[in-house]
Amino acid sequence: MPAPAACLFDLDGLLLDTEPLHGQAWTRAAAQFGGQLSPSQRLQLRGRRRQDCAAQVATWLLAASAIPVSSDDLLAVQQPISRQLLAAAPAMPGAEALVRCCAELSIPMALVTSSAKEAVQRKSAPHPWLKQIQTRVLGDDPELPQGKPAADPFRLAAARLGVDPAACWALEDSLAGATAALAAGCRVWILESDIEGDGIAFDQLPKGTWTLIQRLDQVQGELRLLAGA
Repeated sequence: MPAPAACLFDLDGLLLDTEPLHGQAWTRAAAQFGGQLSPSQRLQLRGRRRQDCAAQVATWLLAASAIPVSSDDLLAVQQPISRQLLAAAPAMPGAEALVRCCAELSIPMALVTSSAKEAVQRKSAPHPWLKQIQTRVLGDDPELPQGKPAADPFRLAAARLGVDPAACWALEDSLAGATAALAAGCRVWILESDIEGDGIAFDQLPKGTWTLIQRLDQVQGELRLLAGA
C-alpha cells in the first residue's frame, strides 16, 4: 500500500464527537412540528449538508402526517438547538494525535465537511489543533456543485491540494461521506460507530477500496509504518 498523497478528513463524527448531538437537534426540531424521527432516519441524515437534511426531514414530515413544513422553517428551529448542543463537543479519541501525525510526516491535509463555515468555526473554536488543516471544503462552499454523497467535495479538496483523488486517503464515519469519497476514487477508512444500531449499511457502498476501523490510531499506525517512522 503506497503512502497517501493527502489525507482528507470529515469533521462531524470523525474528528469531533458531534453526530449524536446533530441527531438530537433534528429530533427536537421535528417534534416541534408534531413529527418523530426514527433511529434509521437520523442515521440517514449523517454526513449531509444542513439544507439537504432539512429538505429530507420536511419530506418525512409530509409523508408521515401530511405536515407541510418548509426547509427554512425547520432550520429556524433546528439551528438554535444545534448551536446550544454543539458548543462543547469533544474531540473524537485519537483525532488530535492523527492530525498532528500527518503534520509531522508532512502529509497534506484537507477538511471535507458538510457543515457550513459558521458552524465549523463555532465547533472548532475549542480545538485549536484543527487549525493545522488549512485546506477546507465546507458545506456552503461557493465552488461546490453538490454535497455528500456526491463525489464533488472530495474532488474539490484534492484539486485544491493539487493531488489525484485516487492517491488520497479519505477518513469518514457516515454512509453519505464514505459514498462520496469512494465515488471520487479515494481509498476510504471508515470509523465504525460504537453505538449499537448506529452503523453504516455497507451493502449500500459503491465499489472501491475501503477499510473499517474501530479507532483512529489504527490509521496513524499505518501512516507511520509507511513512512518508516
